[in-house]
This record gives sequence, C-alpha cells and structure tokens, in this order.
Amino acid sequence: MARSPERAIRIRASPDWRTLTSTTTAPASSASPAKRRPPKSSGGGLGRYIIVRALLIIPTVFILVTLVFVLMRSTGDPITAKLGGQLPADQLAERIHAAGYDRPIIVQYLEYLGQIATGNFGTTLTDNRPVTEILVTYGAATLELAFYALLVAFVVGIPFGLIAAYFRDKGQDASLRVFAILCYATPVFFSGLLLKLIFSVWLGWLPVAGRASVSAQLQMELLPNKTGLYTIDAIMTGNPAVLGDVLAHAVLPAIALGLLTAGVFLRLVRTNVIGTLSTDYVDAARSRGVSEYRLVRKHAYRPALIPIITVIGLQIALLLGGAVLTETTFEWKGLGFMLSEYLQARDFVAVQGIVALLAVIVALTNFIVDIIAALIDPRVRY
Repeated sequence: MARSPERAIRIRASPDWRTLTSTTTAPASSASPAKRRPPKSSGGGLGRYIIVRALLIIPTVFILVTLVFVLMRSTGDPITAKLGGQLPADQLAERIHAAGYDRPIIVQYLEYLGQIATGNFGTTLTDNRPVTEILVTYGAATLELAFYALLVAFVVGIPFGLIAAYFRDKGQDASLRVFAILCYATPVFFSGLLLKLIFSVWLGWLPVAGRASVSAQLQMELLPNKTGLYTIDAIMTGNPAVLGDVLAHAVLPAIALGLLTAGVFLRLVRTNVIGTLSTDYVDAARSRGVSEYRLVRKHAYRPALIPIITVIGLQIALLLGGAVLTETTFEWKGLGFMLSEYLQARDFVAVQGIVALLAVIVALTNFIVDIIAALIDPRVRY
C-alpha cells in the first residue's frame, strides 16, 4: 500500500508487545511556520496623535480669530459704532485716526494678530480696561457655572440614558426621549425664566439671581487670597452658612444650563448602550443566563461613556454660548454677562477681545479632551 504523501506512520515494538506506539513525521517539504512579529508599541501612535492635535490648534485659533475680526469690522470701526452721533465730525475723525482705524484693513488685521500673539486682546472703550483683566476678574464665575452645568448634565443625562436603553421601545424609553428633545430644544433663557418663576417666585425656595447674597459676598471679600470661585472662597471662610448661600444661588443657573447638555448625553448614552448590547460578547453573556440589568450595568455602561468624553469638547463650546443667556437671565456676573453688557454699550473692542479669548479657550479644551479620549480609547489615535 502506498504511503500517504502527507505523513508516514512508523510502528515500533515496545517492551510490552501489546502496546503499539505511533510516531507522526512531518513531511520534509512542509515550510517552517512564519515567525510572529512583535506587536507594535502604541506609544508612537499616541505621540504622533498628540503632536498632530497640538499643531491643529494653531490654524483653528487663526480661523476663529480671523472670523471674529472680519465680523466686527463688517459693522465699521469701533469708534464710530460707539461714539457716532455723539461727537462732531472733526473730533470723531481725530479719535479714529488716533486709534489707527483709518489705516488699511490688512494693516489693522496684521497688527491685531501681532497683539494676540503677545497676549494683548485690546482695551475696552467703555471703561478703559484690558480685556485680559476682564477675563481674570469674571472668568472664574463662568468657569464655576460651566462646572456645575456639566455636573447636572452628567447626573441627569447618563442615568436616564441607561434607563432608556434598558426599557428600549417601551413607555419609559419614549418618555425619556421626549424629555431629551425638550432639554436641548428649549431655549436656555426660557427654561431659566420658568425655573425662576416656579422655584423663586411661587415657591420661594431658591434665590432669584446673583452668585451670592450681600452678606456672603462681604465675608468672602475679607479673605486675603480670593480665588474668584465662590464655592472655594466660601469653604475658605469656614462658615457653612456662606457655603450654603453660594450653592443655593448656583442651583437654578446650573440646572437651566445643564439640561441643555443633559439631553444630548441622554440620547448619546442610550444609542451607545443599545449598540453595545447587540455585540457578540454581550450575547455570549446573555446565553450564560446573565440578567439584562447586569448586562447594562457591567458590560454596556463603560463602553457607552467613551463617546461622551469625545463630545465634551463640543459641549464646552455649547455651554459657553449658553452661558451668555444664562448669566444674563440670572445676573450671574461672568464673561457672558459682561459680553452682553459690552454689546449693549456697543463696545466692539471688548466684544472682539472676549470672543477671541473664548475661541482660544474652546480650542485648548478640545485639545485636552482629545488627548483624554485617546488615552482611554486607543482606537481614536488611528
């Protein structure tokens, strides 16, 4: 009988004649297995990703600053916008010449870029203050409001998104989807006025406006090292009543602004949890008898949070835009409140400087969020 070309079986006698031992001999013509390449290190990919994202900040800021400059100059020079009709023509022309607004627009633009590169965002016409000083003075209030609003968005959006995914296509899911649409479709000033009417005017539970009462502000003014963040300053006073007063003033503005983002988080978490529940490893866990509640809580919860991290940068821009209306509605004296004040005063130098600063903040925030997302999810880097 001809032997198989694939292998040959040799039978040899053992000391015990009843035992036969077979040995398989691999064919001589078979190729040796290929050597496995060592896995590539992800450090290079992350490093390149960080460098690329850092370099993209420059054109992003450049485009945003250019748009702000063009839009502000499309209405004319700031001197005429502020003082037109209040001064004689010769005095108005003298002031325009002194400020350099009668020069070619390209010369003004290049000078504006040079000033921004050195950190000089201009000086306000209304109160003759550097725009950077306004940022330091009022930026802490906007930062504090944005933090509280994000906290509300996380507390409301993530749990409700999980509940909507758990009760998919049921009554609870439909109700929460309608709630999400109402959250990000309702204008923030309208929701703010509605909250003030219910909880401040009718029920009298919370303050109507402001960041703190007069007595609390006086106690925080006595601190030697004030931060401008009223929550931290209230803790530094060591008076629980001051801290409670500050937190009470922050409740309604944070809810009004936070619900705007909570609706986005709710729908995002719901969609990603439903998508995760249809994956193979979740089906395998379900076949082993794992309950749906445990599947949502253990297997689908963390993967659903990764997309939220990636969109936080976009939501920061949304929060800063909503902060203008929220701070105006609740008289929360931050950058948004001052921006509306300078708009009403037609101080376009201040408006241009504040908007340019906010653009830089948004670009840097997006960069930080992108790096965090890349550290959490390596798929983002490629």
